Amino acid sequence: MRRREFIGWLAGAAVAAPLAVAAEGQPSGRMYRIGYLLEAAEPESASLMRALEEGLRELGYREGSNLVIERHFAAFQYDRLPDLAAELVQLKPEVIVASSNPSVAAALKQATTAIPIVIVAVTDPVGAGLVTNLARPGDNITGLTVSTGPELRAKQLEILNEIVPKLSRVAILRQWGLAGAESAALEPAARKLGWTIQFMDVRGPSDIEGAFATMTRNRTDAFLILGGGLTYTFREQIANLAIQDRLPGIHLNREYAQAGLLVTYGPNLVVLWQRAATYVDKILKGAKPGDLPVEQPTQFELVINLKTAKALAIEIPPLLLARADEVIE
Repeated sequence: MRRREFIGWLAGAAVAAPLAVAAEGQPSGRMYRIGYLLEAAEPESASLMRALEEGLRELGYREGSNLVIERHFAAFQYDRLPDLAAELVQLKPEVIVASSNPSVAAALKQATTAIPIVIVAVTDPVGAGLVTNLARPGDNITGLTVSTGPELRAKQLEILNEIVPKLSRVAILRQWGLAGAESAALEPAARKLGWTIQFMDVRGPSDIEGAFATMTRNRTDAFLILGGGLTYTFREQIANLAIQDRLPGIHLNREYAQAGLLVTYGPNLVVLWQRAATYVDKILKGAKPGDLPVEQPTQFELVINLKTAKALAIEIPPLLLARADEVIE
């Protein structure tokens, strides 16, 4: 059930003012060509592509009518990214949309300095070397980041602390390619709470079960996920393993809680992908990507899975429940 809207803090508003929901005017009568390079396979990417394409339709772009979309999928074969990026660039799209893993945008950046690239839900685009800064990203990359910096991760750790007050050992389930500044920021935040943290890196789906085995062996009390397309695709497996091993976990995106993870706190991923259409639209109409600020989220959702809490024998504090946007029962 839905609770009251939970508005998070406004971080970096001066450097990341939201774009208008819809650009003025309609697209011209010509045919536009855009491309996707996504880290997951096509079926796992469908809901995000659908959100972006819905946003484009609202702005007057329709595939087969005035829009051609070139879709490329890495299917978590990261060594293929340079070749896929080069193939996509050869098709000469006017804009390329890149998924959350910064390695995807990095491969595109190596392949072209001319074609505009719109990143979606990248956690640390400055730390990853994709943009110079958020206010004026420069070069040919702009888009939307999923994080407001270390404050968001610190908030997630605080939520875990509210749920499991005797925490001492926390694992960071970290997807390959997503280390960045956020990993470094987690260590002082954990020390402030008196915790020991351990990073568990996963490069492919076969690493996930092993990571949980290590967490259990290390007597981990809870875990936080730093993940993109890989953990998103296998979020149900992660949630099931967490319940099996009695480990409370937290992530940014509500889809993880819907899949069975205990709690999520962060921006709405589908909304970010739909909003990315405004960047595509502005660039197709002549805006330079380097002049478009990278947008940071200003609204955050707290989702709690009470069914999972019961399976873990955890009682969620009433004040935390009262703050939730959604409670899954």
